[in-house]
Amino acid sequence: MPPSRIPPLQISAFTATSAVGVGKEPLLSALEQSKSGLRANDFGATPLPTWIGRVDGLEEICLPEDLASWDCRNNRLAWLGLQADGFIEAVAAARKRYGPARIALILGTSTSSIGETELAYTQLDADGSFPEDQRRPRVHTPHSLAMFVQEALGLEGPAETISTACSSSAKVFASAERLIRLGLVDAAVVGGVDTLCGSVLFGFNSLELVSPEPCRPFDAERNGISLGEAAGFALLERGPGRLELLGYGEASDAHHMSTPHPEGLGAERALDDALARAGLAAEAIDYINMHGTASAKNDEVEGALVARRFPPGTHASSTKGFTGHTLGAAGIVEAVISLLAIERGLMPGTVNTTVPDPGCGPQIRLQPAHGEVRYALSNSFGFGGNNCALVFGKGAAA
Repeated sequence: MPPSRIPPLQISAFTATSAVGVGKEPLLSALEQSKSGLRANDFGATPLPTWIGRVDGLEEICLPEDLASWDCRNNRLAWLGLQADGFIEAVAAARKRYGPARIALILGTSTSSIGETELAYTQLDADGSFPEDQRRPRVHTPHSLAMFVQEALGLEGPAETISTACSSSAKVFASAERLIRLGLVDAAVVGGVDTLCGSVLFGFNSLELVSPEPCRPFDAERNGISLGEAAGFALLERGPGRLELLGYGEASDAHHMSTPHPEGLGAERALDDALARAGLAAEAIDYINMHGTASAKNDEVEGALVARRFPPGTHASSTKGFTGHTLGAAGIVEAVISLLAIERGLMPGTVNTTVPDPGCGPQIRLQPAHGEVRYALSNSFGFGGNNCALVFGKGAAA
């Protein structure tokens, strides 16, 4: 049986920081101008010949003195992202309304602070131990991000880290909806942060998934992904609002560790459940932010799914050519783009792509378009068949 329709949740604040800049306005400008944030890889001592979406200035950021013990690239990016678009102030106001114990924190990441752990292993002492300044167990853990952000925001409610590869920070919305609906909390901060590190760059390169040039989602000649880093957050509360979470769907097809199911069964199940919870038909969706990594199989399977389920006039695009594939942060960044599409009436195009793969369907657009967006769908598909689809909508208060 399909899931029942859920009451919408208002999204009262949201923000994203990526290679195109800090906050929503630089992101919106890049989307309007079809301006990619990718650059030739300059990360690490021996950079791979690829292109990346790197956030400028992270090396110079200093955390506040009371948070300095959390220092690492990932937590610095989280701190930078929290400052944008008045987000930290919005959470402070919610904390006063509900109390710190009634606000959940649910964050997605795939590597968390592993970049700092990589560094620590290059500094082992004669006994094979971390140097004294790296003996920070709260940093060298996958839960470091959530613990850091919880302390930075002064929250005391449930705190979760979701790590389901590239669907991580999409699935945070589903967890938040359940906690709020069950009455365990009154609001939730959701989001995700992932930063570039050796494990990511060389790991994906070992899988032969990294492109030597800027990624070209859904291009007939696409040849791999461009990796990036990003931070994004949203504040969810009960009741109607200008922007709303209407539905979500989660599915795991467990077909293969790194290859999607050839018929997109898990992705389609997630789509069906998201539409059912939103009470919408596929024809109602005005904009689709596709997962669109520019890998051969992902684009083929997702493109075929969208082609068979949506009208040809639906505007769909991949925005990974702007930011790179930000892995555990991809879901929240693309949720923010979907919310901007609704709020500003901008449907992004697909940068870097020149000749669309005809097998991927007519819905994929290369150029941005303006028009009313009432409902937007955001797809996030991860390794191991972890799939998530989110439906956002324009609320009555808009």
